[in-house]
Amino acid sequence: MTVNINASIIDQRVTGVQGEIAEQAYREFGLNDHSRLKSLAFIYLCVKTMLDLDADEAFDCLTDGGGDFGVDAMHVTEEMDGEFGVTLFQGKYKRVLDGASNFEKAGIEALTNAVGHIFDPSAELGAINDRLRVKVEEARSMIRDGFIPRVRAIACNNGLKWNADAQSAIDRAGFGEQVAWEHVNHDVLVNVLQRIRPVDDVMRLTGQAIVEDMNFSRVCIGRVPVSEVAALMRTHGDRLLERNIRRYLGLHGNRVNEGIRGTLLSGAPENFYFFNNGLTLVCDDFSYNALQSSNFQVRIENLQIVNGGQTCMTILKTSEELERSGKTLPADASVLVRIYKLPRDNEDIVLQITHATNSQNPVDLKDLRANDGKQRQLEQSIQDLGYNYRRKRLDGTAKPTDITSGAAAEAVLAVWRQAPHQAKFLTREHFGKLYGSIFSDSLNGAQVLAAVLLYRIAENHRRRPHEGDPLFVRYASCFIAMQMGRRLLKDLGVDLGGLDHNNFSQAKSHIEDLGESYFAASRGDIEAALKALYGRDEVSVQQLSATFRRGDLIEKLKRTEV
Repeated sequence: MTVNINASIIDQRVTGVQGEIAEQAYREFGLNDHSRLKSLAFIYLCVKTMLDLDADEAFDCLTDGGGDFGVDAMHVTEEMDGEFGVTLFQGKYKRVLDGASNFEKAGIEALTNAVGHIFDPSAELGAINDRLRVKVEEARSMIRDGFIPRVRAIACNNGLKWNADAQSAIDRAGFGEQVAWEHVNHDVLVNVLQRIRPVDDVMRLTGQAIVEDMNFSRVCIGRVPVSEVAALMRTHGDRLLERNIRRYLGLHGNRVNEGIRGTLLSGAPENFYFFNNGLTLVCDDFSYNALQSSNFQVRIENLQIVNGGQTCMTILKTSEELERSGKTLPADASVLVRIYKLPRDNEDIVLQITHATNSQNPVDLKDLRANDGKQRQLEQSIQDLGYNYRRKRLDGTAKPTDITSGAAAEAVLAVWRQAPHQAKFLTREHFGKLYGSIFSDSLNGAQVLAAVLLYRIAENHRRRPHEGDPLFVRYASCFIAMQMGRRLLKDLGVDLGGLDHNNFSQAKSHIEDLGESYFAASRGDIEAALKALYGRDEVSVQQLSATFRRGDLIEKLKRTEV
């Protein structure tokens, strides 16, 4: 047997991941079998890598185990423009590392069956585990509210893509463009994991260009054929998008990307230049033959696309689609390009350019806020209290003393700002429209830590409900945490403004000693509020999901005595 190098690399990575998630896998899945743990670690790695999630977010997607309905992991996005995205994963991991086995047809058939049932709210689910049921019913409640799901089905293995028979099963399912099918294996994972290597290449412009030196930087503005963009993406792929803060949204179901594709395939591709906002690139340096008057070949060092990643990926996908039918991209289609050579030691200006040039579409702003003055203040304040505030992305598994900025935003919004529905279902705005409300000038490190510690207790019950926890606990962790915060302040005898470094030790002791009793009492608040809202009527799982997403109970809970 010949060992595939990339399969071996991923096997080593999976072995390392096993150690990282072993304790959590045992706690939440009761899993201590080595073989099953390795399969779970592979799925976890695929989810974390392909969706670019933090460790806790990735683990929360896992649904593997009995009654998993052919779905090993599921991720649901927030609603945007009347649509929401769902990514389903199924993994098949083999001990043989030759990378020569196709993804099993039975696995594809199970995944098609899952898609057919999950997104039909009237279909019976049958035997299904609770972790998956919660996510399925969340998606179904959004469908009942009129939102359209855009589905991404990802088949993961350490071998080859599914064969023609399996593809026939996909075709027979008849899902059309609403479901995009992808294959992820060791080669794909290695490519994504290695994308931080610098990209040095030559970009061939067409027509005239403007080059100007300014403020210790250099700018080139020109026009590049779309065929050149496709060639660059084919060569370097995701490595070009390391600094691009939006992930590729796909051709199917994304109106902007469908419009890009439509223009390229239309009868007037020469107008593509006028219909597109263009590409923004940053680099360490670029050079060209200044004696030419046009059609420059620009040699670029450490090239990165910070805006236009969607355009570039859609051009590549459209090129591949045309090639399958023996055609090529139109030669007269081009796109505006801006190339910025920036000082090597000024990371802030790169983030600011990325933020500004992406502002026309919703973006993940956590990384862009990392150097904000308020974030730096919280980092120092929290460090003085014995914890580590992670302003920037954390690669490995977080330690108990690590507080990520994302976790802080969610906890503060739920516990102290009393907007639990926004904490759970508007995460894309935590560092956008809601940033000023969450990270107000008065927010201090002690308040952040207290909120996070309370929220962790509620989240632990959500992920692995304790004996006696009703089903709504899996949906209501933010609401329960809000009530827990009210109880903590009452016991401390202060309002929120009175919680600071002077009494944090006392607050921490209360949370450690009374946290579970706070949870139980707050769980009772939710139960009473649900009864007041629905009476004695039985509440379906989909109703529960919708109730907590809309925040119907907030005012009732605010009036509850604690």
